[in-house]
Order: sequence, then structure tokens, then C-alpha cells
Amino acid sequence: MLNRTLNPAHQPITGFDLIEPEKLTFPNGLEVFIFNRGDQDLVRIEWIMGNVFAQEDHTLLNTTVCELLLEGTPTHTSKQIAEMVDFHGAFLVPEFGYDQSALTLYSLNKHLKHLLPLVKDILTHSVFPQKELDTYVRNNKQKLQVSLKKNAFVARRLLNKALFGDTRYGFVPEVADYDAITRDALLTLFRRQYAPSNCTLIVSGRVTADVIAVLRQLFGDEWQGGGEPPFIDTAPSFEPPTGRSIVDERSDALQSAIRLGYQTIPRSHPDFPGLQVLNTLLGGYFGSRLMANIREDKGYTYTIGSGVVSLKHGAFFTIGSEVGVDVTASTLAEIEKEIDVLRNEPVAEAELALVKNYMMGAMLGSLENVFSHADKFKNVHFSGLGLEYYAYYTTVVNTITPEELRRIANTYLDYDKMVKVIVGRVVNS
Repeated sequence: MLNRTLNPAHQPITGFDLIEPEKLTFPNGLEVFIFNRGDQDLVRIEWIMGNVFAQEDHTLLNTTVCELLLEGTPTHTSKQIAEMVDFHGAFLVPEFGYDQSALTLYSLNKHLKHLLPLVKDILTHSVFPQKELDTYVRNNKQKLQVSLKKNAFVARRLLNKALFGDTRYGFVPEVADYDAITRDALLTLFRRQYAPSNCTLIVSGRVTADVIAVLRQLFGDEWQGGGEPPFIDTAPSFEPPTGRSIVDERSDALQSAIRLGYQTIPRSHPDFPGLQVLNTLLGGYFGSRLMANIREDKGYTYTIGSGVVSLKHGAFFTIGSEVGVDVTASTLAEIEKEIDVLRNEPVAEAELALVKNYMMGAMLGSLENVFSHADKFKNVHFSGLGLEYYAYYTTVVNTITPEELRRIANTYLDYDKMVKVIVGRVVNS
């Protein structure tokens, strides 16, 4: 009989069995990574493009090209594209990120013969109709005007701009920028960015020989580049400020949006897993110190958190919350206090063990299907790493000591050097 007075037995998580992809190279040079696992006749196919940047464009053209990708080709209107995808019970989703843009297809295998030619038509012949562009510009200008009244939205913009300046990571569009978008500029960027030489194809699910064969024919044999010069991606140059305070005073604000941050180390740095442990401890999960102090103890906010974002050419650490204007200064003081404690006092073993178990459990829980394995691969592949990174990550998380965490805190966590953004009001008590 089960004895409910005893805690269930448990074992520490010491590693993960990650799926190694099969790598192919199609005749046109397109790199393909295949994750063949699963019993259902379902696949996810991702065409991932490196974002091509020109200094005068920043990211607004890239975003627009991605979001208008499904608005029509010479042979398919946007309505026809949507109807064909819906008829076959599939999903076709454009996604934009800091460094890559992607077009992702979820489909049953039996429908690929109808859908893959459609995707090829989109990736090679999108026309960005002027009517659709005009609607896009009008709608996004309206959305931006509404968003600029939201303190949290403005705070994120101000922090990004402060941390990365006029580089692509710091660019924030203004309403007038949308009026400068032209269809010719979209077509020029599309021809240069959406090419096999700038694409990585990731296929996951039940990937049969027939699936590979049709992909090879359509996107290996028949998909050729447009003759544009290859894009050489260089790291944006910007010297970030330290210790700067930015206050956007809003006299009618009842809440202040707080964002703190600074540039930090990317995923490829040996200390990155340790920094992830430190971030989780400080504000990376519901039981973090910032939540325990500022939400549970002080009642200043509903939520507060911190995070580390790794980019292709950099990374940044950030803390964010929304609090009442009367406790804005007190919240900043409490954040500073929690950071100082991590720098000066060793973490208790019991608290560290809880954080380790949470992180390893979250990692294990995220590997729920073959698509999750492909996502883990993307995280490291586009950081210039291999899947062996996760063995290193696991070792660091499981073995990190309070002394090592103090070293990392004193190296990478300094309140005085953080850029501090407040949008709202600071009421002196």
C-alpha cells in the first residue's frame, strides 16, 4: 500500500537524450537538417533565412517583408494562399526574429504534394502588392500610435535604444518610418534575402524518403538564387552606456514601467550556463528572489522577472516590472538590494538545489516531441555551437557551487552599471 506520509522517491536529472539530425546538402548548396522521429504522418518544415541588413534599412524592411510574405504571388492571391492552406488542414506561419526570419509549414505528409509547390512559389515569386502594403502601413501606424501610450511598450523601446543605439538590435520604428517603405525596396530585399545560399532548411516529424525527395526536387534542384551578391553579416558596432538613467515622465500615470539592463555574454561564452542559473535565482522563475521580495513580501507588483537574451552578435540581461508610482523608487532600491546580496553572500544550498531542480525539470519538460528537439538544435546551431553544448550546460547547472555563483554575480551583475528606464512617475515619499 502507498504510504502517503513519505515523499515520493526522486532522482536528479543528469542528462538528456537529444536527437541528432541527419545533415544533407542539396545541389544548390542549401543545408538541410532532418529530425526523423514520430509515428504520426506529420511534419514541420522550416525555411530559415538570415536577415540581410543595410544600414539605412535597419529592421523595418525585414519585418515588413516577413509579414507580407503571404500576400500574393503572380499565380496566387493572398486569399487563395490562405484557402489552400486551410483546406489541407495545415499552418503556414512567417516569423521574424532579431537575426533570422522563417517560414514554417505544419502539414500532414499526404498534403505536401499540394502545399510544397505553393511554398516554393511564395519563396521565389512573392510580389508584395501595393494595396496590401498600403493597408499594412496604415494598420501598423495606428498600432504604433496606440502602443506608444503604453508605458511598458515605451520602456522596452527606450532600453533597447540605450543598449544598442542605432544598430539593428536597438532600432525602434517611428510612425513616419512606415511612410518611407516602398514596394521596390521590399522586392530588392526579398530577392537578396530569400535565396538558397541564405537559407537553412530544418525538417522534423515523420520525414520519409518521399518527403526528402520532393524537398530535394523543389528546393534543391529547382530553387536557384537570383544572382545577388552574397550577404556578409558583420557585428554591429556600438559602445553601450553604463549606469545611465532614463526617465520618461508621464504626469497622469498611475503605474511606472521599469526596465533595467545591460549588454552581457552570449550563449557561446563558457560562463553563460552559470549566468542562467544566477538569472533564474534572481528573477527567472516564480519562486525567484525578486518575486519573493517585491511581489510576495512588499506587494509592489503582480509580477517581476529577469532574463538573458543571446543574439548572434551579442546578448543582453534585463529586469522588468510595472509598479505603482508611489513605490517606483522603493522597487528600484529592493532590486539593488537583491543584486548586492547575490554579490556578497553565498546562496544557501537548499535554495540552490531548488533552482537546479527547476532548471533541469524545465529543460526535460521542454523536450516533449520531435519539434522540441529541433528547437533545441536551432538554439545552438545559430549560436555557432553543437548539441554537445547541452551536456556542458547540464554539467554546469548540476555542479555549480555557491562560491562560483558569487564569482559570476560579481563579474556580470552590477546594479550601478545597468541602464535604468522608468516610464511613468517617481513619487518621493
